[in-house]
Amino acid sequence: MDLGVRWKLHGGDGRTPAPGAVVRPDERLSWPRTAGLGAQHVVAMFGASFVAPVLMGLDPNLAIMMSGVATVVFLLATRGRVPSYLGCSLSFVGVAAVIRAQGGSSATVTGAVFVVGAALFLVGLAVRRFGARIIHAAMPPVVTGAVVMLIGFNLAPVTASTYWPQDQWTALLVMLFTGLAVVCLRGFWSRIAIFLGLVFGYGVSWVFDLVFGRIHSVDASGKPTDHWRLDLSGVAEADWIGLPTLHAPSFEWSAILVALPVVIALVAENAGHVKAVGEMTGDPLDDKLGTAIAADGVGSMLSTAVGGPPNTTYSENIGVMAATRVYSTAAYWAAAGFALLFGVCPKFGAVVAAIPGGVLGGITVILYGMIGLLGAQIWLNAGVDLRNPLNLVPTAAGIIIGVGNVSMKITDTFSLSGIALGTLVVITGYHALRAFAPPHLKTQRPLLDEGTSSYDEANS
Repeated sequence: MDLGVRWKLHGGDGRTPAPGAVVRPDERLSWPRTAGLGAQHVVAMFGASFVAPVLMGLDPNLAIMMSGVATVVFLLATRGRVPSYLGCSLSFVGVAAVIRAQGGSSATVTGAVFVVGAALFLVGLAVRRFGARIIHAAMPPVVTGAVVMLIGFNLAPVTASTYWPQDQWTALLVMLFTGLAVVCLRGFWSRIAIFLGLVFGYGVSWVFDLVFGRIHSVDASGKPTDHWRLDLSGVAEADWIGLPTLHAPSFEWSAILVALPVVIALVAENAGHVKAVGEMTGDPLDDKLGTAIAADGVGSMLSTAVGGPPNTTYSENIGVMAATRVYSTAAYWAAAGFALLFGVCPKFGAVVAAIPGGVLGGITVILYGMIGLLGAQIWLNAGVDLRNPLNLVPTAAGIIIGVGNVSMKITDTFSLSGIALGTLVVITGYHALRAFAPPHLKTQRPLLDEGTSSYDEANS
């Protein structure tokens, strides 16, 4: 059985590729160069992959370690044809905040996300069996864009009430620096702008502590206190080597219903990434779309089963491939190895856990907004016409419900609110209205472009 772990040496010697040359997924450079590329992929995913678990209240060491495990599972499942790294998904940050606001624990969060991973796995199997057309039938671009948008914008109160008030001036400076980094830097550096913003924030917080002393503001628990902006006491006490803390998931229906809508965002995300990689490598990957989605689900299930966060394919690493033109899956195996090593270093986790609240405030202002606006990008790419009342009415209602965290009490012990209720309104509202709408309002472009047509034909 070919598992995609045998690579040809590029150019015969594996040295620097010739100008314009492409290193294909089944090729590799020399092992030292491959290791260097793997380290670069780890740095590229760090920015989001260790911010996400911190925002979700989960162990960043475990998150990094399980991202390596999930990447290995993905590479084996796709037989080395889809070079991609699976890091902690930012799509779940909002649902984690909602679940915790309802009194849920870390086990409750990971239990809800485990179910989402299982649902994603089943979607992948369905796509393998019936083709990508089923995605469009259930989740056309107008629905997908609205759900992604309300997931991102639902996070706004978290920044406004939790992170920004801890140190508003540091938050403002970090926001400005990160924005400049995203816009003004080029190539690889622009891909790690979030990471650079965090480093800048650490530096600013350290300088402010030296110059101004302790700050009087709310801390992470929301209580006004005098505290240091940057507290590294936990770093000195942490061991260099040790396993991260594991815990089992806990399953509660209220939390599961909040998390399930994220499946829509993950399906769209995976489809876009697989399509992008296929175009870059010149290898049509339509036949691997279902496998990639299912493998993503399995990776998330493995991670959340031991207390880690969910995982998804990372656009940051796809950007690194585009910049280097090296698509070797050997580099991703190296990246997974480095991630596993970081995962067993508690001192690294202590550094991550020490991120000042003001720094997170500046980062999340941009990050959460970007997540929400990805929904608008889906609309633009698909040519969704919001002048069409069939598109406008359900999305308008669902987004306001999601962003405003509107709640609907079903029974004395069960209610729907925010992301879950907004998603339900968008999906059911769109399909119900479509059933009664006149024919001229029903014309829509597919979620996936004609690049999937060969896959659909092969599975029809």
